[in-house]
Amino acid sequence: MNQKINDFTTGPIFRPLLAFSMPILLALFLQALYGAVDLLIVGKYAYAQDVSGVAVGSQIMQTLTGLVSSFAMGTTILLGQNIGAGNRQAGGRIIGTSTALFAIIGIALTALIPLLSGETASLMNAPKEAFDETKQYISICGLGSVMIVAYNVLGSIMRGLGDSKTPLMTVAIASMANIAGDLLLVAGLGMGASGAAIATVASQTISVLISLLVLSRRNLPFPFSRQDIRIDPAITKKIVRFGTPIALQDLLVGLSFLIILAIVNTLGLVASAGVGVAEKVCGFIMLIPAAFMQAMSAFVAQNHGAGENDRAELGLKIAVLVSTAFGLVMFYIAFFHGDLLCGLFSRDSEVVAAGFDYLRAYGIDCLLTCFLFCFIGFFNGLGETGFVMIQGIAAAFLVRIPVAWWMSRTTGRLFYIGLGIPSATVIQIIACFIFYARVRKRVAGISGAK
Repeated sequence: MNQKINDFTTGPIFRPLLAFSMPILLALFLQALYGAVDLLIVGKYAYAQDVSGVAVGSQIMQTLTGLVSSFAMGTTILLGQNIGAGNRQAGGRIIGTSTALFAIIGIALTALIPLLSGETASLMNAPKEAFDETKQYISICGLGSVMIVAYNVLGSIMRGLGDSKTPLMTVAIASMANIAGDLLLVAGLGMGASGAAIATVASQTISVLISLLVLSRRNLPFPFSRQDIRIDPAITKKIVRFGTPIALQDLLVGLSFLIILAIVNTLGLVASAGVGVAEKVCGFIMLIPAAFMQAMSAFVAQNHGAGENDRAELGLKIAVLVSTAFGLVMFYIAFFHGDLLCGLFSRDSEVVAAGFDYLRAYGIDCLLTCFLFCFIGFFNGLGETGFVMIQGIAAAFLVRIPVAWWMSRTTGRLFYIGLGIPSATVIQIIACFIFYARVRKRVAGISGAK
């Protein structure tokens, strides 16, 4: 059967955009379960050093996964813009080039990450009690880098086609396999952080293999063959041009969070485990704005390619309103009941209290990311990825890290250290509004353009 392409350039906006966003949200939710289930089961059946090892190690792997996913956005944008412009024949060459390019990246990561696991754990100031567990988790997960890359490339291609359901199926398979693996290796065999890492890699492998089997039975809506799987210089240049700024921004922003975690690690094992737990909770409460960001990228890319920039702007406004409504709920839960959420990931009352203290700062950020993430998706869809990179990096290293470092030296309380996060978001939102005003004047067809 033919794979249908969702055309976002005509008809209603709200329902198709929401319908496209929901599978992305569910996929992100299930993807967040990777590290969360590891931490939850390790927290219930292992020890504090295992919790810290998984918390620090999974944060590092999450950063690398985000890097690959962000770079793959270059494929989503390029594919979406070509489809919007009616140039579907280019789809096969775009997919083939992406496959070849990311295969090289995956092989390189698989070789490098295990080799550098000890140095990475040292750079993160992993508590000495949890150093071995952290190193083991990074090494084992690093061996699954090819599968991490494969999952993200498949997802980026499908979202570029307007299909958000296939990536949901892919990550659902992985999540179920990961839960089963954790229960067997951690709860059953007592393997701690190493067992959690093995379960993660195995689940990703199973997911990708099954997803490739399913996709191989479908016909794409444009010609595609094995001969297309090669590096096309012109297409590679465009993917790199779109994807590199997003990836670099996410890498350095992710690095800023790792630096904050390294700062917190100097405060001791309880603080390290508490922030690790809070980061896992945050991975869930930030899913809604993240889903709208990805949906906006695909939606805007198609409309921009078709010259329907007025629809792109209206879609942005709708996404902000819906995301804000969810953000208010997330703020209330995180700020006032975060201890219940942290309690899901640890049985240690001190770790739960530390995690709740840090999580309250994230609750404030929930009210702000509703705006920020939708704007980022909008700018990505337009191809304005250079601005996205600049604002993200500037806020991370000029605001987020300095505030966290200063608060760690003056108060030592995790809530105040965490305030560096919403402080940076405020600066980013201001920059987005300023740039948005410039874009409305420059991009032809947007209402209000001069």
